Amino acid sequence: MKKTLFALAALSLPVAAFADGHAETSTDPHMSVEAMADATLTQDTIAWDFVEGITTEVGPRQAGTEAETRAREWAVAWLIENGFENVADEPFEMETWVPGNLATARVTAPFAQDMVIQPLGNSAPTPVGGLEAEVVFFRTVAELAAAPEGSLDGKIAYISHEMRRAQDGSHYGFAGPARWVASGIAASKGAAATVIKSVGTDYHRNPHTGGTSWPEGVSPTPAGALSIPDAENLERMFARADGRPITMRIEMNPEFIGTTISGNVVGEIVGRNPDLPPVLIACHIDSWWNAPGAFDDGAGCGIVAAAALHVSHTGQPLRTIRVLFAGAEEVGLWGSRAYSEAHIDEHIGVGLESDFGADRIWRFESNFRESNPDLHARLAASVARFGVAGSTITASGGADINISRDQGGAIIDLQQDGTRYFDLHHTPDDTLDKIDPVQLRQNVAVWTQIVGILANEPRSIQTGGPIPSAPAIMEE
Repeated sequence: MKKTLFALAALSLPVAAFADGHAETSTDPHMSVEAMADATLTQDTIAWDFVEGITTEVGPRQAGTEAETRAREWAVAWLIENGFENVADEPFEMETWVPGNLATARVTAPFAQDMVIQPLGNSAPTPVGGLEAEVVFFRTVAELAAAPEGSLDGKIAYISHEMRRAQDGSHYGFAGPARWVASGIAASKGAAATVIKSVGTDYHRNPHTGGTSWPEGVSPTPAGALSIPDAENLERMFARADGRPITMRIEMNPEFIGTTISGNVVGEIVGRNPDLPPVLIACHIDSWWNAPGAFDDGAGCGIVAAAALHVSHTGQPLRTIRVLFAGAEEVGLWGSRAYSEAHIDEHIGVGLESDFGADRIWRFESNFRESNPDLHARLAASVARFGVAGSTITASGGADINISRDQGGAIIDLQQDGTRYFDLHHTPDDTLDKIDPVQLRQNVAVWTQIVGILANEPRSIQTGGPIPSAPAIMEE
């Protein structure tokens, strides 16, 4: 039996009056959404306030740890201070992995030298004192998958890729399997450990971490990512070794610490008509341990929260705008799954997510271009003045709006420029100084325009027809 939205929350807090001193913006119920969106292009300070605050006052916030708890407490306080209603921290349990405090790699022969490595999420530790073995080089995951069973017994598999910068970030899908699945494939073929070329596009000695996985029945093994310069150095060693074996010693001490608590932080701009399904705008509150997560995803949370506030300052919207700061996204979408499970019986009108940095939005996509062509066209036209192109691509939604996919509901993707995103992604370089305030404000302007239209749409966003009566939500 499902309860109403905030009866599920462990923490449901009263709303304070709007605090002008924290994040200033104009409030004019006679200002149109269009005028407000135009104003935010040069005047918004709310998104910057959020991302500066969380990266400065909390910093890195690994899922399931004390740092993520502080991030949720900080976000709850920020939402209340900025006038959101029904603010809550909705907890869930998760199995928690932490990276430890030791990560070293050294080529021991024939060209002895240290390399820079970081563990991948869910990696097993090495034995105390490290693990030394011959390295076997695979240029692609496909080459690794073709290796005979048992051919890697006791060895270290090294997997490369050729990721390149792209505006749409599409090379992440091309190169990502080196991190996502290579460790499991290598372990299934007997590898003692796996080392990958970082899935990224920068040339700093900053490894890119991120989650990896093992197939059912395959025990986790040590898995780490080399910085791109170190990985390419290792590949040059293979070219110069004249058939001599290359050996490497790695030592890492990550561990699973058992079940801990994470949570989803939610808040609302309450609409005039409670019978209309809400507009859900999402991001994720956690980051990896190695950076304060300005791009991934502090900026996204600042953008969606700022947009909700700006829309509210043009007058109370027709629909409720619900902000979701999902927990534990980086380590396996725990928060998105928990939110969907808890709220699956609620009808969500439309879902949108911001989780691709803070560079300008350049393309609009929806999954209702054919089912509601008039609204799709109106939304696309409304943001053309901000340099956003329309698209025939069907939106699939970000990681934190599982509920919209699970319900088969309306989804919008506001695609951000990813040209430099994977220079920073999951590295120590993901810091506040990398955010361009001008591009951040363009995001807020586009989101304000889109959310403002959606929040005042009286008909079904997905079909353009009347909205069926929502089923009663029973309480215990």
